[in-house]
Amino acid sequence: MMHGDSVQGRSRSSYENGDNGTSFLQLVLALGSENFMGTLALILAFGSISCGFGFVIVFGDSGFFSVCDYGAVGDGVTDDTGAFLEAWQATCSTQFENPTMIIPDNYTFLVHQLTFSGPCNAKKITFLVLGNINAPTSPRAWTDLDPSSWMTFHGIDQLRVSGFGTIDGQGSKWWNQSCRYHPHLEGCTSLAPTAMKFLSCSASSLNNIKLVNSPQTHVLIRGCRFFDIGNLLIEAPGTSPNTDGIHIQSSQHVSIANAVIGTGDDCISIGDYTSNIYVSSVTCGPGHGVSIGSLGRRGNFVQVENIHVSNVQFKHTTNGARIKTWQVGKGYVRRITFEHLKFDSVKNPIIIDQNYCSIRGACKEMPTGVHISNVAYVGQSGTSSTDVAINLNCSRSVACTRIVLESIELMSANMDRQVTSSCLNAHGNAIGVRASRVSSGVVR
Repeated sequence: MMHGDSVQGRSRSSYENGDNGTSFLQLVLALGSENFMGTLALILAFGSISCGFGFVIVFGDSGFFSVCDYGAVGDGVTDDTGAFLEAWQATCSTQFENPTMIIPDNYTFLVHQLTFSGPCNAKKITFLVLGNINAPTSPRAWTDLDPSSWMTFHGIDQLRVSGFGTIDGQGSKWWNQSCRYHPHLEGCTSLAPTAMKFLSCSASSLNNIKLVNSPQTHVLIRGCRFFDIGNLLIEAPGTSPNTDGIHIQSSQHVSIANAVIGTGDDCISIGDYTSNIYVSSVTCGPGHGVSIGSLGRRGNFVQVENIHVSNVQFKHTTNGARIKTWQVGKGYVRRITFEHLKFDSVKNPIIIDQNYCSIRGACKEMPTGVHISNVAYVGQSGTSSTDVAINLNCSRSVACTRIVLESIELMSANMDRQVTSSCLNAHGNAIGVRASRVSSGVVR
C-alpha cells in the first residue's frame, strides 16, 4: 500500500474472495483527474468494491463510504432506504474534506422517498452512482408522504452527483392514474414524484447519469447557483404525462451540455426567477421541446433573462424553441438567444405564445401580459410537420419587441406541402428567413 493510505473496517473477505463489485477503474473515470492519483493507488491496493466489503477506505483527504457497509443489500427487493441515509450521514459528517458516497455497480437498490440534507462538514462531496437505484413501483409507497418527491438533495454546496449508473423512477403506475390523461378516473393524481430534486445546492453538478421513467419531472433544479449538468441520458415514453427532462426554477448560472433527452413533456423547461442559463449540445425527442415557461399563471411578476440555447437537435417533437406566458402575468422575459438549432419533423419549430392557456382559446383577452423582448433566433434549419413553421402569437396589450429572425430555413416534412410564418403583435427584424410563404405579416 502506498504511503499515506489506510483502510479501516471489519473484514477483508470480499477482496480475498474476489467478489464482484465496482472496479476502481470506474472510480477513476467517474471521479475525474483531480482524484486520479488517490484512486489509482486504491486500484493497485484492492481492485474492487463490493456489497458488504466492510471498509471505509481512506486516501489523503478523501474517504469512500459504500451504502453496502451500512446494510444495503442491493437485490432490488429489499428496502435499502435506511442504509442510504446512514451512509449519507457518515459521508456528510466526516472530517474528510472530499468524501465519496458510493452506490456500487452490479447491484440494484430499492429506495423509498429520501432526502440528503446539508450543510455538511465536508467541503466537497461526491455522490457516486455506479449501480442502479429503483423507486417503488406502487404509488401507495407515498401514502402520508410528499407525493412530489423521490430523491432530494437539499442545502448542499459543492455537491457532485456522478457515475455510470441508472436511476429508475418506475413511473408507469403513476402515469396510469394521471388526471391529465384519465380525468374521470376516481382517485386520479395530478402530482407525482420528481426523481431527483436539487434544492439550494450551489457550486454543484450532475453528470454521467442515466435517468428513466420518472413518475413526473426527472430532474428539478430550484434555488441553485452555479450548477452544471452534463452527459445525461433521460428517457421516458412520449406518452408519459408531465415527465419533463430537466426543469429549472429560481436559479442562476445553470449550464446543461451534452444531453440526450426523450420524454412525454418538455425536454428542458425554464421557469420563473431564472437568469444566465446556458443549454448546448442537446438532442431532444420525443417531447415538447425546449420551453421557457409557462410563466405568469398566477399573475405574478415574471423575471427571466439571459437564456442561451444552442446546438440543439429536435426530433419529432411537438415544439422546438418555445416561449409561453399567461396573459394575467406581468414582468419580463428578455435577452434570449436560440441559435444553431435543427428540426426534424417538428410541429412548432419556432413559437412564442403570449396568450398561453390550459385549454387553447378558452382564456379571454386581458390588458396585462409578460413583456417578451430581445429574443434572437439565429441559424436554424430543418422540417416542420405542420403548415405554420414560425408562429409568433404575441399580446395585443403587451406586444413582443426586438425580435430577430436571422438565417432560418424551414421546409415542410410533407413533400407536397409548403410552410408559412404567422406573426401577431411581434416587432423586430427578419434577415435571411425562408419559410415558404407568409401569413398575417412577418416580423417587421
